[in-house]
Amino acid sequence: MPHPMPPSASAATAPAGTPPTFADVQDAAQRLAGNAHRTPVLRSVSADDMLGGRVYFKCENLQRTGSFKFRGAYNALSRLSDAQRKAGVLAFSAGNHAQAVALSARLLDMPAVIVMPEDAPVSKMAATRAYGAQVVTYNRYTEDREAISRRIAQERGLTLIPPFDHPHVIAGQGTAALELLQEVPDLDLLFVCVGGGGLLAGSLLAAQALAPHCRVVGVEPAAGNDGQQSVRAGHIVRIPTPHTIADGAQTQALGELTFPIIRAHVHDMVTATDEQLMQGLRFFAERKKIVVEPTGALALAGALHGGVSTRGQRVGLIISGGNVDLARYARFLAD
Repeated sequence: MPHPMPPSASAATAPAGTPPTFADVQDAAQRLAGNAHRTPVLRSVSADDMLGGRVYFKCENLQRTGSFKFRGAYNALSRLSDAQRKAGVLAFSAGNHAQAVALSARLLDMPAVIVMPEDAPVSKMAATRAYGAQVVTYNRYTEDREAISRRIAQERGLTLIPPFDHPHVIAGQGTAALELLQEVPDLDLLFVCVGGGGLLAGSLLAAQALAPHCRVVGVEPAAGNDGQQSVRAGHIVRIPTPHTIADGAQTQALGELTFPIIRAHVHDMVTATDEQLMQGLRFFAERKKIVVEPTGALALAGALHGGVSTRGQRVGLIISGGNVDLARYARFLAD
């Protein structure tokens, strides 16, 4: 059973705005013990054949709230002061961070307000409300979610927990790769999906410390390759909100904290098309009997189609989440 109260703060705690380190990832792992699931690592002979190596799936679709986002949200919320917990928190998210913050706030007994796009998957919005959070909607193509969030947070005295550009969120996300590398320490390659870069940045911190020989590859939707452009340009490139079925990766830019970590340590940034993501969803349903959302299939699609040689390699793939409306999911499988 999850522990309802956060552990005491430690010297590894980083103040907001300070780049996280591997010590923060380790500290997050301690805070998450007993609260987050240690998700399974699955093998697949079919995936081995497709990639020509040995493939290890880290199944964050089986994490609490259905995605890796619970790790960063709980880690960040568990560090708030008594006064901050009493006032409550606010987050903006297309769905997975929303659910993660909502459940974390419930476990830590604090109110939560979540700013979500009006076209967010129905299941994600319903789950967020079911965890007890208030949902405020906006139009993702015409309104600025960050401006809306800042205004509401200021008016109500709430602590804003962003979905990726926060040191404690990044550190929490890094615990997924930490667990995978503890279980499979000799990985040659690790493929990680990229939206705002929190999971990738945290994974890079873990990999640099535990397996510096492991090449970490970020995977974005082809329609939203701002991260790839940013790494190649040497500065953050901002794009319009991309149109892709990978709703968890419909970000416009990497974060001020995530970009320097990614630029310094990532081996490559590759992309995958929506059709390749749908092929990945069908693979997971048919061969592994698990439900994966489109963003969660980015790592597999990137390994298959991104041009990085996997033959003879030990390949880790983080399945980031499994939250998808069933009607939409059925269409993806049937197309």
